[in-house]
Amino acid sequence: MLSKIKKGFKNPYLLLMHLGRQWPWRHLISDKQFVSLFYRAYHHRPLNLTNPQTFNEKLQWLKLYDRKEEYTQLTDKYLVRQYVKEKIGEQYLVPLLAVWDRPEDINFSKLPNQFVLKCNHDSHSVVICRDKETLDKKAAIKKLLKAFNTQYFWKGREHNYKNIQRKIIAEKYITDQNSDELTDYKYFCFNGIPYFVQVDSNRFTNHTRNFYDIDWNFINVEYGCKNNPFKIDPKPKAHEKILQLASILAAGIPHVRVDFYVLENHIYFGELTFHHGGGGMMVSPQEYDQLWGSYLVLPNKNNAKN
Repeated sequence: MLSKIKKGFKNPYLLLMHLGRQWPWRHLISDKQFVSLFYRAYHHRPLNLTNPQTFNEKLQWLKLYDRKEEYTQLTDKYLVRQYVKEKIGEQYLVPLLAVWDRPEDINFSKLPNQFVLKCNHDSHSVVICRDKETLDKKAAIKKLLKAFNTQYFWKGREHNYKNIQRKIIAEKYITDQNSDELTDYKYFCFNGIPYFVQVDSNRFTNHTRNFYDIDWNFINVEYGCKNNPFKIDPKPKAHEKILQLASILAAGIPHVRVDFYVLENHIYFGELTFHHGGGGMMVSPQEYDQLWGSYLVLPNKNNAKN
């Protein structure tokens, strides 16, 4: 928190935004006021909700005016499995090992030697176990407990997170035999049509993020992370199939990011994300913020929930 306060001296909107996440101030700031602070803090200009043009502006608009109850299910990492099963088939799901109502309920004796634990209601609260004998189980439970007791909605006022009934899920540990890390492919879809793909590399060492159009041409843009134009990621052999699957899962939604893993030509679904980075990450060059914003056709506000 101290580092955030120091940054706040240079950027008062950032300080106000962080205060707006804390009790009791978060209950005194409306969602509209908060997303306006959020956008100003990260993008250094006022938010235009009357006539939003950029991708990041439109993501803020969607937070406020496109709140459908089904988005809660699609965001829930446990309940979304049923949606995926019905839409494209159970074969695309990472096998589920167990589900618990609380981190304290985790029964490690029932799990195999390798597995993945995660909360169903947030982002990045993941414990990867490659060897159960050496796993620090107390530290794992402590990490999950901290995430479990955090209401992720307050971070960016994304209502699709607010009403998720929190659980802990255990999934099969899947790995790429040819790489030290699992590559996931994030397909950005607009009204059910994939437009471009994000691929992250070296997350734990020298993190880079590359973007490609659907024909796998490199897009020289940086969005929340530096890119690496000297390392072009190979197009997954299942790319055309993934485009079909992403279109099915994203059908009828103004914008959603659909993530997949590909292991030896087997496709696994990752997750659905409605507001990439909460709409707080800078796009460089900025013209791509405008271009990607042009892909996002906002729904009728009169039919959206406040």
